[in-house]
Amino acid sequence: MTNLISLAFKKSKLEKRPALLTYTVAGDNTKQNSLKILKSISKYVDICEFGFPHNTPIADGGQIQTSAYRALKNGLKIEDVFKIIKKFKKSKSSKPIILMGYYNIIYQYGEKNFLNKCKVSGVNGIIVVDLPWPENINFSKKCKERNISFIQLISPTTTYSRAKKIIKDSHDMIYYISMLSTTGGKLKVSPKEILTKYKKIKQINPRKNCVIGFGITSSSIGKLRSADGLVVGSAICKEITNSLKKRQNPVTNVSKTVISLRNKII
Repeated sequence: MTNLISLAFKKSKLEKRPALLTYTVAGDNTKQNSLKILKSISKYVDICEFGFPHNTPIADGGQIQTSAYRALKNGLKIEDVFKIIKKFKKSKSSKPIILMGYYNIIYQYGEKNFLNKCKVSGVNGIIVVDLPWPENINFSKKCKERNISFIQLISPTTTYSRAKKIIKDSHDMIYYISMLSTTGGKLKVSPKEILTKYKKIKQINPRKNCVIGFGITSSSIGKLRSADGLVVGSAICKEITNSLKKRQNPVTNVSKTVISLRNKII
């Protein structure tokens, strides 16, 4: 059975452009708006990343932390995240969705229960920021048994020999972290340098889909369009924050932001 994530990359490659992936936090700014934003932007993106909010994140920058704080303040629980995804999938069954978060939530919930909930609600992929290879091997296998992609992370400091092992164990997608920073940080290296390192990773197994994330904005996204896919998260969370401050509709404004990003890579 082909995973929807693989199909999304096939489509973007046929159209000779990178796949566009967006990240939003579940429950930001309300459960209802979170679902509305997801539905609205899914018309313009190839893959939706959906984060379960965490009160002590290790990789998320200020914009995503603010989004997570709003969601947690509204009392969002892990059950609510699955409910939002299930509602989304009722009308957007062919749109791939990747759930992103931290392992302690999965551990407390129970791996088996968590993965079964993912399967039932329609999750297509999982990114666990603080569960690196080889510690993630068993969890990754459990994901594959349920036809859920486990997305491996590779950073600029990952050695070539380690990267080869990680890519060998990867499923439908690899996530290359563009720089040593939290999400949303200003690009500390040039897009050219990012692509040079990215290409070395990509050459290990050209058939594996590899996306670039962290620090990607409307000003840098066009310069990275030779990648298989590009992830934008903090810029979207920032737009939600700005919309709320101005008492404007975050659904409308986020959709405009996503359309603008897409136009720069097609």
